[in-house]
Amino acid sequence: MLPEVVAVDGPAASGKSTIGELLANRLGYIYFDTGLMYRAVTWLALDCGTPIADEAAVTALAETVDIDVLPPTVADGRQSTVLVNGQDVTWALREPRINANVSPVAAYGGVRAAMVTQQRRVAERGQIVMVGRDIGTVVLPDAGLKVFLVASAEERARRRWLEEQTRNGSRTFDEVLAEIRRRDEIDSTRPIAPLRPADDSIIVDSTGLTPDQVVDEILRKAGLST
Repeated sequence: MLPEVVAVDGPAASGKSTIGELLANRLGYIYFDTGLMYRAVTWLALDCGTPIADEAAVTALAETVDIDVLPPTVADGRQSTVLVNGQDVTWALREPRINANVSPVAAYGGVRAAMVTQQRRVAERGQIVMVGRDIGTVVLPDAGLKVFLVASAEERARRRWLEEQTRNGSRTFDEVLAEIRRRDEIDSTRPIAPLRPADDSIIVDSTGLTPDQVVDEILRKAGLST
């Protein structure tokens, strides 16, 4: 029997979005990347000139912002469309400035509480693959299937760097690698919902594997067939 809810977690650039979307397609489920919500709050704070270090102010934004994550509305390669207070910010959420600031925003307790409430509401629909960093441990601890993706820092930096190059990015590989390592440190040591696999997660190393191979491995380990 297929699980009603699938949780996919992992560190930055571990392939969560690509794998989550492909897994959802295989299962015929809805795909939902919760990280976009934290990126949306980060974008809004920067757009409003709110200091990222001002936890109270950033939390206030998170508690009042209207974030919509929809199926792709434009055929430009996006996995979904993200609206912040009605404005399409989908590609803006992938800018280096967002990458550099999203981890501290996501570590704020008030921000996480506001986002988790919205995420659980979405999950109530069922037949959904939800992707993030604490889905299996905090947001949906009762998910029928929990997956934790891992890959070496170098492999993840290579993926992120290549993604940026397609959009005329100017950062070097070493700069991207340094950011990946910094985010790993922040995400794994934050006092609230630190990055870690749930005790009953299926752990899959995606290093050197194609997305299809990763999904095949997930389904094999879970004892599922599609």
